[in-house]
Amino acid sequence: MKELLAEHRPLADQIQAFRHDMHRFPELSNQEFETTSKIHAALTEAGIRVLDLPLKTGLVAEVGGHLPGPLVVLRSDIDALPIEEESGVEFSSRRKGVMHACGHDFHTSAALGAAILLRQQEETLRGRVRILFQAAEETGLGAPDLIATGALEGAAVIFGIHNDPTLPVGVLGGKDGALTAGVDRFEIKIAAKGAHAAKPHEGNDPIVIVSQIVTAAQTLISRNLPSEQNAVVSITQIHSGSTWNVIPDTAYMEGTVRTFNAQARELIEKRFRALLEGLAVAFDAQIEFLWHAGPPSVVNTPEWVAFALEQASEVGFEARRVEASPIGEDFSFYQQKIPGTFMMVGSGGPWALHHPKFRVDDKALFPTAQYLAQLAVKALEKLS
Repeated sequence: MKELLAEHRPLADQIQAFRHDMHRFPELSNQEFETTSKIHAALTEAGIRVLDLPLKTGLVAEVGGHLPGPLVVLRSDIDALPIEEESGVEFSSRRKGVMHACGHDFHTSAALGAAILLRQQEETLRGRVRILFQAAEETGLGAPDLIATGALEGAAVIFGIHNDPTLPVGVLGGKDGALTAGVDRFEIKIAAKGAHAAKPHEGNDPIVIVSQIVTAAQTLISRNLPSEQNAVVSITQIHSGSTWNVIPDTAYMEGTVRTFNAQARELIEKRFRALLEGLAVAFDAQIEFLWHAGPPSVVNTPEWVAFALEQASEVGFEARRVEASPIGEDFSFYQQKIPGTFMMVGSGGPWALHHPKFRVDDKALFPTAQYLAQLAVKALEKLS
């Protein structure tokens, strides 16, 4: 990355301080009231207008409009996770059990810096730039709520970023097509018949049924999708029984499915339902299957990926093509409305996203703000 110029030092210090404060006082999805207020205050102080939209938390700012032209959108997210922090940074969370373990404080502060940089050149912008400070990304519902306010109306393209601890600071990655996975959650509730553990023939053991489901679920991918298609079925919770000598009546299972295209997503759900229906008949038990659809796969527009990588090189990043990741991201809902791209910014590691020891290297912050501002300016020029 390029060396920080003295003229940029005050803004770099400002957004770093903002990030550290946001990190100290994280808020969970749809509870980001204090965070929203702080963002609003920082934008107002910089002379940036905030749109009057019906949002519980989060907000949308806009820069430009002095010259006619298109509308470009930048997106950041503001919520934290229910994780007890163990990162050891000086500005660790002061709220027990809540942590910015996904780097949304980094995304927000970079977007704030970009908004201020754009404000400084507002009169020359060939159109408008809308900056989304989105709530509730971790629930997968924040983007649909924001879209419902009309925040994307008239927009030509949208850009988003996520920090990536698997990439070193100074690297920015992108990929055509599917970048992240579609994320779905499932619950399985089994109602069978309990019995004394010494007389299992008098009951209908739900734990045996659970064991069959665990084994059979692993064939959903290997026997339904071609080997070149990536997908995941993970069972993450199993609960049944309360003591050593009683066969219980019920069992509960929960897990997730990750897929990279709509056809695979639909097929796996269909085959999972058929599997459970068959096991219910075979074991003469009631099996309830609850499917909770989350965000679909982020699918980047090739033209805008090439553009975004080109701009990364222009501001001093090492631009790379990266592989798809099975993480989820509700940025995908925006891409169902307008074209755009989601890019990965190296944050230095070594701890993974959502880990209690996760941290972001501050050296990546101001260059990312510059990058977002550059994306917006050059996209306006390209579209004009």
